Amino acid sequence: MQAQEALIGRRSVRAYSFKPIPRNFIERLIDCARLAPTARNVQPWEFVAVTQKETLKKLGALADNGKFIAQANCCIAVFCQDTKYYLEDGCAATENILIAAQDLGLGACWVAGDKKPYCQDVKELLAAPKALKLVSLIAVGYAQSQVALPAKKSLNTVLHWEKFGQR
Repeated sequence: MQAQEALIGRRSVRAYSFKPIPRNFIERLIDCARLAPTARNVQPWEFVAVTQKETLKKLGALADNGKFIAQANCCIAVFCQDTKYYLEDGCAATENILIAAQDLGLGACWVAGDKKPYCQDVKELLAAPKALKLVSLIAVGYAQSQVALPAKKSLNTVLHWEKFGQR
């Protein structure tokens, strides 16, 4: 698959089949994440891949907008050291996982982490060091069904040439 095809085809998938994800696919997702751009090449990230059903259920119960994590085949928690640009770096890694998942034929959905009230509970559940920040939780699995593209703004409504108002 070409990069643009993966970007255009990516959807937020919240319903998953029971088909297990091969371990090497999960490793490829994390490998793509670690190659994300990072401010000053700090690479502040650490990743936890969760595949045990009991832990997935607990994560789903903690994340107020991520209940579907309980039904996923995997959840990847993206943590970062508390650096100046941890959020930007962690979000870049998260996006790489989403695009790589699409490329591998997997569905995925980004669930917020940073500044959410459940961050500390997730860190404790996954035994993450206290100094790390939870940037995101990413539910991953094979999509139960095709997900339609939600309405998106057209290019000509968001693109300005040289300065705002020039289309």
